[in-house]
Amino acid sequence: MLGFQGPAQPSPALGDALNAGYLYLEVKCLGCDTHQTVALNIVRRPKTTPIHELERYMRCKDCSEVRRYPYKRSHLVALRLTKISAIDPPSTWWPGER
Repeated sequence: MLGFQGPAQPSPALGDALNAGYLYLEVKCLGCDTHQTVALNIVRRPKTTPIHELERYMRCKDCSEVRRYPYKRSHLVALRLTKISAIDPPSTWWPGER
C-alpha cells in the first residue's frame, strides 16, 4: 500500500492478512493527520473481504466528535505487525512526510 501511495487493489483478504501475521491496519485521517491502528481480529466482516474494502467503514473519532456526526476521511496506509508506539512509529506515507 505504501508503494502505490494508497490502497492497493486487489489487496489481500482479511483472513490472508491475519494468517500472514499482520494483526493491525494503519489508517491515516486526512482531516486531523492522525495515524491510528485497527486490530484486524476484531473486524466484523467475513474473512474473505479484501482489505481495501474496509476503507469505507473507517471513521476518525476526533473529527466525528468535532463535527457531531460520523465523519469518514481516512485512508489505509499499511498492514502492520504491531501497534503504533514510541518504539515503532507510524509509517511514512509519502517520502519526506512525518
